[in-house]
Amino acid sequence: MKLPFHLCLVLSLLLTPALACGGFQAGVSNGYTIEVIANPGASPWLTQAAQAFNEKPPKLENGRAVQVTLRSMEAGQVVAALSGDAPGPAPALWVPDDPVWTDILAEKGQAAFQGDCASLASSPLVIAVWRPLAEALGWPGRSLGWLDMGSLAADPSAWLYYSGGQFSSRLRLSHTNPGLAHSGSSTLLAVVQAALSKTEPVSAEEVQQPMVQASVGAFESAVSSFGADTELLGQAMRQRGVNYLGAAVLYESTVLRYAEGDPQLIPVYPFEGTFVATHPACLNRAVDGDAQQAARLFRDYLLGEKAQELAVANGLRPARSETPLRAPLDAAHGVDLAQPAVVFAPPSAANIYAVQSLWQSARKHVNLVMVIDTSGSMQGSKMNSVRQSALQFVQQMGSEDYLSLISYASAQPTLELEYVQVGPAREQISRKIAALQAKGGTPLYDSIGAAAEVVAGHLSSQNSNVIVLLSDGLDTASNRYGFDQALFDTAAANDTTVFTIAYGGDADEKLLTKLAQNANGNFYLGSEANIAAIYQEMSAAFGGSVGIGR
Repeated sequence: MKLPFHLCLVLSLLLTPALACGGFQAGVSNGYTIEVIANPGASPWLTQAAQAFNEKPPKLENGRAVQVTLRSMEAGQVVAALSGDAPGPAPALWVPDDPVWTDILAEKGQAAFQGDCASLASSPLVIAVWRPLAEALGWPGRSLGWLDMGSLAADPSAWLYYSGGQFSSRLRLSHTNPGLAHSGSSTLLAVVQAALSKTEPVSAEEVQQPMVQASVGAFESAVSSFGADTELLGQAMRQRGVNYLGAAVLYESTVLRYAEGDPQLIPVYPFEGTFVATHPACLNRAVDGDAQQAARLFRDYLLGEKAQELAVANGLRPARSETPLRAPLDAAHGVDLAQPAVVFAPPSAANIYAVQSLWQSARKHVNLVMVIDTSGSMQGSKMNSVRQSALQFVQQMGSEDYLSLISYASAQPTLELEYVQVGPAREQISRKIAALQAKGGTPLYDSIGAAAEVVAGHLSSQNSNVIVLLSDGLDTASNRYGFDQALFDTAAANDTTVFTIAYGGDADEKLLTKLAQNANGNFYLGSEANIAAIYQEMSAAFGGSVGIGR
């Protein structure tokens, strides 16, 4: 069974790395199959290229036809998966966004990908903005930059003035999680470089300067949640529109992938400068000779004329200089091939770690209310799976975050913990979750209302408000709230983001879907098999310690 793409990325951290998420299977008799892992920014192109390659595969010296399977994973996920306590088998070829990730992996004891990398295509890191919003801010006549976004986020009155008051009351911005994605760490590094007016790599000491921290803090103040990967973030922005996000930091190629529609999405090239993903194909020198030969054959194919033209069709700038440029790399899609005028020097591993440390202090802390269904239908293995997943979730929360815990069964919800700071109370929280028992009815509506009341009781401009709700059944016991717009408005009040999980076939999917969509969150269809992966993805969305980092 092909897994949903948003869960496949997270499951790849939890399950054996042999799990294929690429969407096709090799099927040549007497074939020799290698695995390729690629970052999501390059994966749409590489999936198509691998399919074409597999249709007419070249042969190894021993006569076996080469076949390729592709997995899409952000660089931080790959590092975590290949350097953990029980690392899985490594691919024959790895295509991160930037070669710095081979250095990070080498620091963790896996140096096989260093020394034999070749750039396949490139794409600058840009700010994806809806065309009407960009025009309201003065684009294309007025240059926009990283620090502009931070200023507009930090000053709602300036935002309303420059945006003309025709959009949301504040700038909603998103970028990927820096612990998972190179684009996320590059975003913060770009803000640092812009604050210092510097194109060369910054030092760890410079990252700690108050001016730099203030600039990053202002930028992060606009971020309500973090994307698990660039592809999913671009997809969500297109599907959910202007009210969901005003801007997001993506690769130019990802913006072009989701540009079409009303309104159009366009790439804005920050005038201070930006980073460029080079998508290097790095050979695994630890695999056997046949695997290395097969990997080189595929890499050579990707650098050939046909595959490079396909890269252009997917919005990537080709590595092959003679490849003609055409749509979507054109002015009609907002592309300026003379940009970026300023390109920041590639980061070092030390840069990546320094900016991740900065991010944990600069990002908004989380005021999170976890709501868990403990009704009688949750008894047995369902409850056990939820407890284990929730415990892992809490371990990944930042020490400065705050958590409240509500369980619900019988006549009313129970406030197990209220607004405790996670660092000092992590063990207390874990004991409370471990002690949860399934019994009684399902006051679902009242539990949603209770969670919103807890959020409202602990508001701070320094916090992001989040509700995480898991339910496995229809409401059977509420007496304060009903299934109406008032409930949805209550949950979404105070700019609260709501994540909902329908756990099993009896859950109220209609209510949970509407609740998440109304509050700029995500709805998940959960089961015992994927509940851990769902909690992992939610953890990434508000800055949990997934991938590498804290």
